[in-house]
Amino acid sequence: MPANTLPHLFLILFVLGVSWPAGNARHHPFACDPRNAAVKDLPFCKVNLPIPDRVRDLLGRLTLKEKVGLLVDNATAVPRLGMVAYEWWSEALHGVSNVGPGTRFGGKFPGATAFPQVITTAASFNTSLWEEIGRVVSDEARAMYNGGVAGLTYWSPNVNIFRDPRWGRGQETPGEDPIVAGEYAARYVRGLQGNLPGDRLKVAACCKHYTAYDLDNWSGVDRFHFNAKVSKQEMEDTFEVPFRECVMQGKVASVMCSYNQVNGIPTCADPRLLRDTIRGAWRLNGYIVSDCDSVGVFYDNQHYTATPEEAAADAIKAGLDLDCGPFLGIHTQGALDRGLLKEIDIDSALANTLTVQMRLGMFDGESSAELFGNLGPRDVCTPSNQELALEAARQGIVLLKNHGPSLPLSQRRHRTVAVIGPNSDVTVTMIGNYAGIACGYTTPVQGIGRYTRTIHEPGCPNVNCKNAHLFGDAINAARESDATVLVMGLDQSIEAEFKDRDGLLLPGYQQELVTKVAAASKGPTILVIMSGGPVDVSFAEHDPKVSSILWVGYPGQAGGAAIADVLFGTHNPGGKLPMTWYTQDYLAKVPMTTMDMRSNEARGYPGRTYRFYKGPLVYPFGHGLSFSNFIHTLTNAPAIFTVPVDGRHRNTTTVRVTHAKCGGLSLGLQVDVKNVGSKDGSHTLLLYSTPPVGHWGPHKQLVAFAKVHVPAGTQLRVPINIHVCKFLSVVDRSGVRRIPMGQHSLHIGDVKHLLSIQSTPLGVIKS
Repeated sequence: MPANTLPHLFLILFVLGVSWPAGNARHHPFACDPRNAAVKDLPFCKVNLPIPDRVRDLLGRLTLKEKVGLLVDNATAVPRLGMVAYEWWSEALHGVSNVGPGTRFGGKFPGATAFPQVITTAASFNTSLWEEIGRVVSDEARAMYNGGVAGLTYWSPNVNIFRDPRWGRGQETPGEDPIVAGEYAARYVRGLQGNLPGDRLKVAACCKHYTAYDLDNWSGVDRFHFNAKVSKQEMEDTFEVPFRECVMQGKVASVMCSYNQVNGIPTCADPRLLRDTIRGAWRLNGYIVSDCDSVGVFYDNQHYTATPEEAAADAIKAGLDLDCGPFLGIHTQGALDRGLLKEIDIDSALANTLTVQMRLGMFDGESSAELFGNLGPRDVCTPSNQELALEAARQGIVLLKNHGPSLPLSQRRHRTVAVIGPNSDVTVTMIGNYAGIACGYTTPVQGIGRYTRTIHEPGCPNVNCKNAHLFGDAINAARESDATVLVMGLDQSIEAEFKDRDGLLLPGYQQELVTKVAAASKGPTILVIMSGGPVDVSFAEHDPKVSSILWVGYPGQAGGAAIADVLFGTHNPGGKLPMTWYTQDYLAKVPMTTMDMRSNEARGYPGRTYRFYKGPLVYPFGHGLSFSNFIHTLTNAPAIFTVPVDGRHRNTTTVRVTHAKCGGLSLGLQVDVKNVGSKDGSHTLLLYSTPPVGHWGPHKQLVAFAKVHVPAGTQLRVPINIHVCKFLSVVDRSGVRRIPMGQHSLHIGDVKHLLSIQSTPLGVIKS
C-alpha cells in the first residue's frame, strides 16, 4: 500500500466518526444482534438458511446508496438493518499486524506473536510449519476480533515471485520459485482460514498482489506508473502459478489486484485477469479487492480512463468487488447515473463480499457463541505460540559457509565472544515489514549472552555504517575474545515497500568492518547476515579469516535466541536459500523493468532465477549446509513413465496438458536419506527435474521438496509423488503447458536418475 494511504484512511475514519472500542471491550455483533428485535428474525440473520439465500435477502433490503457505501474498505454502517461499520483492511503477513486500520494494539492486547519474515520461514521448506504458523496467527486474530480490536479479513499472504534481487518487498514473499510460492500460499492460507467444514472461515485470507508485481521504486520507475510487459509464456510459467495454487488448492477467500499495468491494462481493470481467470478458470469462492487506492491510481497516475466514473465502471465490470480506498464510494453513483454501470453490477460485487462475511459468522449474532468465540487475551502471546516463533526462526536460518568447521562454538572453549555489528542488538529490525507489536524480543547479543560472556561493540551505529573511524573498539574486542560474531546486513531503511535497492553489497563501510575485525580476531569469526534480499558477500566467502557465514533473514521476535542456538549447536541448521544470491555485476545486465525470465544470449541478457540463469553466483538457490552430512539414494524410481493421451492429439515430441489424462497422473519414487554425521538433524530434500533438450523449459525445475528429521547414524525412506502434468511440464511460447516426451533427468544433490516419458493413446477424451 502507498506510504500516504494509512494517514489518509485514518482521516476518513475520523471524519465519519468511526472509532475502535477500547482494548478491553467485548466485541459487539457486527450484525444480527439477538437483542435487536427489528432484525434478528429477518431471513439474512437465519443461520439455518443457505448463505446464498441469506445474501439475496440482504441485497434486496439495501438501498442503492447503502450498497455504494459497502464497496469500500471502510464500509459504512446500515443502522436500520443492524449492521455496524466495518474496516476490511487488516494484515497478518507473519503475525497479526497493525499496518492496516482494521487492527490496533492496546489494553488487554498489547502485542501479538511476531514470527520471522516470510522469506525466512520459506527457507525452512517445511510445509507443515507454514500451516501451523497460519493457525496460530488466526487464533490470535480471532482473539483480538472477539476483544473488539481487530477485523476478520486479512490481506495476507504476499505470494509474488521474488524476480529481482533488488526488490524491497522480496522479503515478504516465499522466494523466487513458483512451485514453492504456490505451496506456501496454499499452506499458509489453510492455516489462517482454518480448513473448516461447511465452507466456514476462521479468518479470510487474501493472496496478493495479482499480478507481475515486483517493482516498487527503481531508477525513476515506480509501481504506480509501471507497465509490466509479460509474455504469455512467462505469465503461465511463472507469475500465475502461486496465485492459481492459492485459489485452487488453498481455497483462499480473496485475491488482491496490484497497482501496475500488465501489457498496457491496469490489473484492477482487466476482465481477463479478474473475471475470466481468477473467478472463471480458477473458480474463486470469495472477493477481489484492489490494492489501496489502485482504482484512483489507474485514473490519476496512469490516465487509463478519461473520467473517474469510467474508472469506477471499468473496475467493477472487470470483476473488482471491493476498493481499498474511497474511489468507488465517491464515483460509483456517477457511473450509475451515466449508464456506465447497472445496479446488478453492484449487487454482483456485494454478493461476493457479503458471502465472505457470512462465512466468517459476522451475521450470526453474538460472537461468543461462535466456533472461536471463546478465544481472548489469554490466547495471544502464549508460551507455545512464542516457542513456535523461536522454532520457525531456527528452521529458517541458513548456514552458508563453515570452514574448518568452526561451528558450532563451544561454551567450554569460547568463554568470551565479541558481538559486533549494527544488527547485533536490534529488536524491530528482526521482524521486518508488515509486522505488528511483538510479545517481546531476544536480540542477538542477548541470545549469545545466554551461552557465554559477551563483549558488545557495534562498530557502526546503524546499517548505513557511514563512519569507519568508529571501528577501533570493535577491533579490540575481537582481539580479546575467544570468538567473534559479526551481525551485519540490512533493515527497512535499505529495503522496504517503495524502496528498491540500488546494489547488492553491504551498505556503507560494513564490508571494511567485517574484514578488519576478522583480521584482528583471536578466534573464529562468524558473519551473520540479517536481510530480506540477497547480499553479495563474495569477499567474506573468499576470506579465510571469515570462517563461517549465516543468513538469518529477518528472524522475528525470537531471532537472537535462534541465532545463538545455531551458533552453539543446540540446533543443527537445515535451512536452504529460497532465492539466488547474485554477484553485484549481475545488476548491470538486468534492468528491473525487464520481465523476461529466460536468458537471451543474442542481446546479452542472462535471465533470472535458478531456473534460467547460469552466470556467476555468490550462492545458488537451495544452498544450505548442516553440522551433519546427509547422503541420498533414489530408490524405486521407474525408468519409463507412460502418459495416457487423447488419441486425436498424440504427438511424439510434446503433449498438451489439456490432451493428457492428468487426474491422478503421479510419478512415485522413494528417496533414502542417511545421516552419516555425528549430530541429529533436519534435512531439506530438494528434487529437481531437467526436461529434454530443445524445448522451452528451464535449466532445471524444483518438482518436489520435503523436510525430514534424521537422527545421527540412521536412514529414513521418504516417499515422493510428482504430479506429472504440473511439475514435469514446460510452457511453450504461446503460453500452452506441454509435457515433453523423451528423457527427463531427475536429480537430488549429486544423484541423478534418467526417466523416459512416453505417450500412449487412450482413445477419445472429452475436452
